[in-house]
Amino acid sequence: MAVVQYTSNDVSLLARLMRAEAEGDGQLGMLMVGNVGVNRVLGNCLDFEGLRTIQQMVFQSPGGFEATQKGYFYQAARSQDRRLAERTLKGERFHPASNSLWFFQPAGACPAQWFNQWNTGRFKAHCFFSPTESDCPRVY
Repeated sequence: MAVVQYTSNDVSLLARLMRAEAEGDGQLGMLMVGNVGVNRVLGNCLDFEGLRTIQQMVFQSPGGFEATQKGYFYQAARSQDRRLAERTLKGERFHPASNSLWFFQPAGACPAQWFNQWNTGRFKAHCFFSPTESDCPRVY
């Protein structure tokens, strides 16, 4: 069962985002990016109030994903990436991105906080940050 509503086009859009943001971190890294995206739609909190669809989340500006500004994002979604996107849309979660709304790739170590949000861990190149449950209960 889906945790957010989606169409076939949404699956492709999320798959393209996951690949563009984290292909270098492998399938698990891509799944974690998918978790962040789904959490932004699901959460309706903080910087992501009013995002109700995958398309709104992917193209949010300001505050969205840098990958949408790069040509690589605009390649067609591959079938294996679509399968990964569907897994996150159906609710599979992967630590440290389980409840995260943000991630970034630092030059060095992950900071304890990023824009007042706590670090929940690192996977390969990316550090993940989650809101408190009281700030965003729908992602918990």
